[in-house]
Amino acid sequence: MGLSDWRPFVYGGVSACIAEFGTFPIDTTKTRLQIQGARSDGGQIVAKRYKGMIHALLKISSEEGVRALYFGIAPAVLRQATYGTIKFGIYYSLKQMLTKNPNEERLGINVFCAVTAGVVSSAMANPTDVLKVRLQSGRSDFKEKSLLQAFISIYNQEGIQGLWRGVCPTAQRAGVIVGVELPIYDMCKHYFIKMNLLPDNSTNHFLSSFISSLGGAVASTPLDVVRTRLMNQRKLKAPAAVSGNGAVCTSPVYASTADCFIQTVKAEGPLALYKGFIPTWLRLGPWNIIFFVTFEQLKKFY
Repeated sequence: MGLSDWRPFVYGGVSACIAEFGTFPIDTTKTRLQIQGARSDGGQIVAKRYKGMIHALLKISSEEGVRALYFGIAPAVLRQATYGTIKFGIYYSLKQMLTKNPNEERLGINVFCAVTAGVVSSAMANPTDVLKVRLQSGRSDFKEKSLLQAFISIYNQEGIQGLWRGVCPTAQRAGVIVGVELPIYDMCKHYFIKMNLLPDNSTNHFLSSFISSLGGAVASTPLDVVRTRLMNQRKLKAPAAVSGNGAVCTSPVYASTADCFIQTVKAEGPLALYKGFIPTWLRLGPWNIIFFVTFEQLKKFY
């Protein structure tokens, strides 16, 4: 595999899209749980409708139909086709560039490669993430629009900033989660092989990916809560006229990542930063397992 090899990019993107589709309903429940208790565009507190992941799955299915669990799947798959492709391609390419012998990998180098890959890829794919979050939250703004129409609608109403709403916590979250998950996966996989506990097979890939998902969930959930709340709020380019139904809020509820952290903790307590932790972990576990098992099988074509 040469330094300019395209296969890590393509195989990473394909594996990410398959994993995304298989775990998307869990991601929808995570988004709904994280938005609960936050302030909406009009300043009102979003009502708490769901008691947990299972309750959210059942309630969304019964009230809105099973299809609602997949609202946002199109931008989500588009996101993985860009974010996943760039992320894993950069990670494995950088690793090979900086580590000549795969058996002599260093944790520091792996973390650097993973953080770089996560920040760059997530920043580039941010518009697809914004649309995915807004569809998952249950808003009706874009349900009848195509992807292109939805992106144009956000741009027309909120400007280019609207498409990159929450890009800072998104990049930070990606840097954290990728910087934790990928090095842990590689470390566990090589450890099992080195200690003769497991060969380089599907069982090893399964166990290593499951362990890495727990580390990723613990490290990334607070930033994920902030990211979701920032992405779900709107900031229109021009003041809206007051109608008979009330005015549209044009100023952001959360002014920045730090402001969202502070307001969330002040209003809901520190544990609010771990809203949606269970579905986050239960999604990251299957997501990582599906991704890494698929990716490792595709690598056999190298």
